[in-house]
Amino acid sequence: MKSAPFILQKLKAQQAVVLLYVLDSKGSSPGRKGFNMAVAADGVYEGTIGGGIMEVKLLELAKNKLLNGDLSVVIKQQYHDKVHTYNQSGMICSGQQTVALIPLTDKDIQTVEILCSETHNTFQLDEKGLSIATQRVSDTLFVQTVPNYPIFFTPRKSKRVHIFGGGHVSLALSQLLSLLDFEIIVYDHRHELSTIQQNTFAHHTRIIDYDTDIQHIPFELDDAIVIVSFSYRTDKQILLQLSNVQVRYMGMMGSATKVKTLFNELITEGGSATFLSNISSPIGLKIHSKTTMEIAISIAAELIATYNR
Repeated sequence: MKSAPFILQKLKAQQAVVLLYVLDSKGSSPGRKGFNMAVAADGVYEGTIGGGIMEVKLLELAKNKLLNGDLSVVIKQQYHDKVHTYNQSGMICSGQQTVALIPLTDKDIQTVEILCSETHNTFQLDEKGLSIATQRVSDTLFVQTVPNYPIFFTPRKSKRVHIFGGGHVSLALSQLLSLLDFEIIVYDHRHELSTIQQNTFAHHTRIIDYDTDIQHIPFELDDAIVIVSFSYRTDKQILLQLSNVQVRYMGMMGSATKVKTLFNELITEGGSATFLSNISSPIGLKIHSKTTMEIAISIAAELIATYNR
């Protein structure tokens, strides 16, 4: 969960925190299910539940709870229209969302550490606060005038992108994706590469052998793979190792001529035409990118489009 590391840092500094978590959303609500933010007792906050006047009001409510030492859980149902005579959010974009305001103190550190780990745990919310569900339960939400506790929810994991190649495009793409909901892993086979050393945006950087190590990477079906290595030869090495991998998105950088030549060569050598046809290459949305950052923007935009589709 995106705001979990911030919460953990504040709790370890002996500051109470209120987690604002979107339990449910419908229609054109700007804050989708799973959006979250947190505000600490010092007034510092991180994340978003959709923005606008609705977020401002709920943020002020959370700050007041901290100021008054109020550790009760609050569930707020918000309607983004002028039709409802109650629980109007102040926004007119239509739709609705249900937001939980969950006070957390140092007694919740262990629970928040599990939130930080992004394991696929289900959490239980009731009058006592937030805890790990003791049994596997599907998300439930029964919010009327008074919430029907317990409420169960499973925070969505960050989207994970594997970037093969640690050069300038990789650095720019890591910077962009660090602002979004992505876990970023960068791989390269070159030691002492300056752009790898400069890459403080990736969550992990790994020096690997493209011929032997890729087969040991635990890819998941919802992952994305971006190939921006520095040469035709390394692109081919990487693709050969990925030929049996299934992920949500796979893209490779290169000119149309280079891509056609490489793919024809792989097919001639027995490669799968079906596998290659599912690779987005040349990579990125067609925005006539020229500079390194423009290329990174086009790739990031294609990733967003893929996951939001």
